[in-house]
Amino acid sequence: MESHFITKDPAKADLFFLPFSITRLRHDRRVGVGGIQDFIRDYILNISRKYPFWNRTGGADHFYAACHSIGRSAMEKSEEVKFNAIQVVCSSSYFLSGYIAHKDVSLPQIWPRQGDPRNLASSKRKKLAFFAGSINSPVRERLLHSWRNDSEIFAHFGRLTTPYADELLGSKFCLHVKGFEVNTARIADSLYYGCVPVIIANHYDLPFADILNWKSFSVVVATLDIPLLKKILKGISSDQYLMFQKKVLEVRKHFQWHHPPVDCDAFYMVMYELWLRRTSVRVSLPVSKNPNH
Repeated sequence: MESHFITKDPAKADLFFLPFSITRLRHDRRVGVGGIQDFIRDYILNISRKYPFWNRTGGADHFYAACHSIGRSAMEKSEEVKFNAIQVVCSSSYFLSGYIAHKDVSLPQIWPRQGDPRNLASSKRKKLAFFAGSINSPVRERLLHSWRNDSEIFAHFGRLTTPYADELLGSKFCLHVKGFEVNTARIADSLYYGCVPVIIANHYDLPFADILNWKSFSVVVATLDIPLLKKILKGISSDQYLMFQKKVLEVRKHFQWHHPPVDCDAFYMVMYELWLRRTSVRVSLPVSKNPNH
């Protein structure tokens, strides 16, 4: 609301923001998880009656943001939101019926951090690959089964005995493995600590894919190829790896939040994604010839 992207003149607006917060609604005693669907349905009904903007496009030039997985089910009683409005969401999977690639925007899940980690450029990355997380999906079970006791791929499940940051700084590749959802904060964690992300999450519409060339700074591995993970990573030459890491250090700024936002950070990247999705046809409101209207 404090950015220069905002206009108070609806005639000049390319898009309209729906400023409800799924997280706040979830913890609001008046709404709660069970009442979010009704809240969204009533919210859309109210703005469609109070303002002309929703009805002229069926909500196609409106957007909302939600990173919590509940945000997807929140729209079950508001199909116009789900199928017409732009959803800026973290759980951006081609496999989900409620997410429509190229209409919706994939929002990266990011832990807010200040500054840069120490030893980012000089860290010695002696481990081939690293993962830490809970076992909450068949994909992670497969990773555990294949690599739990390996000496080069460190797959940790449960509480770490060493600092998480040190593990990321000491690894060449950091694994983003699908859990309950396709998204986790591990991609942003990897980039923040200068580690090349390895994405093991089928059907994941990666954040900022319309802007960034993910092939230049990450490795995508199909879940069926988890047993071949070491062979795939060791097949990357030293020169290729150095190119990956150089690009990682270039793009990491796009996966950080700042307050206030700074050029090229995650906020600006989301704004650019939205700009790419703005309607190409400006809809004019009908002008009534009746002087009483």
